[in-house]
Amino acid sequence: MYLALLKFNKMKKEIFNNYATAVAKEFNISVPEMFEGSRARECVDARFLLYYLCMERPIRTSYIQRYLKEKGLDICHSTILHGYKKAKALVESDPDYKNLAKQISRV
Repeated sequence: MYLALLKFNKMKKEIFNNYATAVAKEFNISVPEMFEGSRARECVDARFLLYYLCMERPIRTSYIQRYLKEKGLDICHSTILHGYKKAKALVESDPDYKNLAKQISRV
């Protein structure tokens, strides 16, 4: 059972990392920039899209939080939920953003 959980966690972490790389590329920022906690619009939007993609996959919020912390960004659960809701609203209202999210989710 423990071995199965380790494989599951490793798989989810790999998905998270693939999403992070793809999102950073689309927003023309580096992966470390995305996780340094900058409030620059492109960094915030990139993180919000990352939260959205991960939660739609679904990856548990606690896992997302752990992976972010490993990358150097220590944020609370409510920040992830806030970003997810903002990105979801954009996906629902902006066809270009929806297409971007679809494209990255295939990674």
